[in-house]
Amino acid sequence: MDRILKKDCGPPCQRKDSDIGIGEELSLDDVCSMERVNETVVREFVFLGFSSLARLQPLLFVIFLLLYLFTLGTNAIILSTIVLHRALHNPMFFFLAILSCSETCYTFVIVPKMLVDLLAQKKTISFMGCAVQMFSFLFLGCSHSFLLAAMGYDRYMAICNPLRYTVLMGRGMCMGLVAAACACGFTVAQIITSLVFHLPFHSSNQLHHFFCDISPVLKLASYHNHFNQIVIFMLCTLVLAIPLLLILVSYVYIVSAILQFPSTSGRCKAFSTCASHLMIVTVHYGCASFIYIRPQSNYFSGQDALISIMEVNIQCYLLYFRGSNSQGGL
Repeated sequence: MDRILKKDCGPPCQRKDSDIGIGEELSLDDVCSMERVNETVVREFVFLGFSSLARLQPLLFVIFLLLYLFTLGTNAIILSTIVLHRALHNPMFFFLAILSCSETCYTFVIVPKMLVDLLAQKKTISFMGCAVQMFSFLFLGCSHSFLLAAMGYDRYMAICNPLRYTVLMGRGMCMGLVAAACACGFTVAQIITSLVFHLPFHSSNQLHHFFCDISPVLKLASYHNHFNQIVIFMLCTLVLAIPLLLILVSYVYIVSAILQFPSTSGRCKAFSTCASHLMIVTVHYGCASFIYIRPQSNYFSGQDALISIMEVNIQCYLLYFRGSNSQGGL
């Protein structure tokens, strides 16, 4: 004989004689316990970032593959040029090499998986794989912000203290700045990833993006912890604001020093050494501010996917100009 029990907080629960003995009574706690056990837990996510462009996905694959190969090739040229020519073994090109490595790793975390999904019928990623991807791109992205601040400080020392530049910006100082940038990126990425993936995921697993970004994953959580969202928002804001403030302060002193140069050619040459850095700062902070410093209610996944793709593509062209500058430094 079937016995059907109902409770106020959910749909009816059924148990059969094969599950319980005749005459055994079911309490409300038993029913809730059974429902918790049978509750579906998300074990993988499905990417829907390009679902509306199904017919264009082969074309997008070719375009993004060419851009990705261009990025890898440009970074390889920059790194090999800096390593092989001793004239470029100075702090400016040291930071340029580190930034090239950072951007190569950043694209490697996102683009290969995106390219595979463009040709695959099943565009999925495991729960743990999603967490690893989020941590990796946050670590690299946050470190990237602090590396840009370190490069701004390097330009300040080169222009405002040219006679003491090689002493003040020695190998120890450069390595220390890179280590500090990586430590800050690691700490922020660890905190944010832990806050996001400690939330319960029991409902939809359809991720409206092409990689595991913060906002799309948070939107899939069964419930949202207000404290977690505030902490994530504050960390994203600080990661962008602190390095940007340091860069702005550096360039206030840089511009003041350059304007005091007696010759026009000297001022142009000094400004040219900062041009590529300023372009990268503008693209990085413009895209990151639009995606992360924004109320959750204004979230729209299509915009974030478009901005993320634009940032990667623009970085390719900036890498080309940085490579040209590196060869010009010879």
